[in-house]
Amino acid sequence: MLQGGGALGAYQAGVYEALAEAGIYPNWIAGISIGAINAAIIAGNPPASRVDRLREFWTQVTSGSPWPWFEFGPSNGDHVRNLMNVASANLALTRGADGFFAARPFSPWLQPAGTTEATSFFDTGSLKRTLERLVDFDRLNAGHLRFSVGAVNVRSGNFVYFDSNTQIIRPEHVMASGALPPGFPAVAIEGEPYWDGGLVSNTPLQWVVENEVRRDTLAFQVDLWNARGEFPRTMFDVMTRDKEIRYSSRTRAGTDDFKRTQKLRRAAAALLDHLPEDLKNTPEAKLLATAADRKVFNIVHLIYRARNYEDIRRTTNSRAPAWRSIGGRDTTTRDERCATRRCSNGLRTLKVFLPSIWSGTAASRPAAERAIEFRNWSNGGNS
Repeated sequence: MLQGGGALGAYQAGVYEALAEAGIYPNWIAGISIGAINAAIIAGNPPASRVDRLREFWTQVTSGSPWPWFEFGPSNGDHVRNLMNVASANLALTRGADGFFAARPFSPWLQPAGTTEATSFFDTGSLKRTLERLVDFDRLNAGHLRFSVGAVNVRSGNFVYFDSNTQIIRPEHVMASGALPPGFPAVAIEGEPYWDGGLVSNTPLQWVVENEVRRDTLAFQVDLWNARGEFPRTMFDVMTRDKEIRYSSRTRAGTDDFKRTQKLRRAAAALLDHLPEDLKNTPEAKLLATAADRKVFNIVHLIYRARNYEDIRRTTNSRAPAWRSIGGRDTTTRDERCATRRCSNGLRTLKVFLPSIWSGTAASRPAAERAIEFRNWSNGGNS
């Protein structure tokens, strides 16, 4: 399950690389916003090509850095890195990002009402071409693994999912999931306009746990927003912390709600076991039986932990320095925290906080090893 998070989406690519190295391949991948793009690249390529295609995408969209000569080594302090990120972000507002979006030549305030140009600052036509080049949509729709992306209907305000189990997925479905206003224009699908699914929910957890036959399950939830953080010291910190709290709170709410549901399901199953046969055949008991089960869900949270100098706003050229650090060059000495909650009421959760696991270096091994260990707890759970 891949969240929205703009520039931080490179972390998701690192998570997938680490899991693939450990021999863990999903049978269902769901994403929202930038998570939808990463998910499409994964689902639309054979396993041996997925990491290469992810790297190709992230290399392309960060290739417009105005200072490729600048080395982000230990000698450059956080303040310098922040200044470089701000400059890159501002440049993206005027130049766009290669293969992703381009700034419109005229302000939307000067365009005729009702036109695409009047309702967005950027043109995302290049993203469609990038998706068509990097994603084999015939393969994505062939059923090798299930694919789901969330978006919001602009007219009704309803949250919807486009799912390969029920419809043919095209580039427009992926783009709709990432059409964040007012930067990006709404994407029309079958005559209806759609915006970024993150406007309603930034994580596809609810869709995954509620739209599948219940069975023992292992799910990896890649969280790009850490709930815990320091008190802000600068305006950059305030902007970062604001997004972390808003988006991580939705994830926690979704997980907590599922915990309550799972607890009720197991309680219902236990209650039915104690009912006499005549009561088990009542309409009320039969209705209760449709919700009761003892399946075990294992949810592994891989949570991104930002460094001070990493810019996590939704501008794309600022990804260049962040991508280097996410690439694992300076993460091997960083500490790692892990919190485990043992199985209770049919749900196990494992939280792993990592600063970076993109490049497949030694820094990625602990996450993969914990994932393997956790899978063994699930007694045959599906990855």
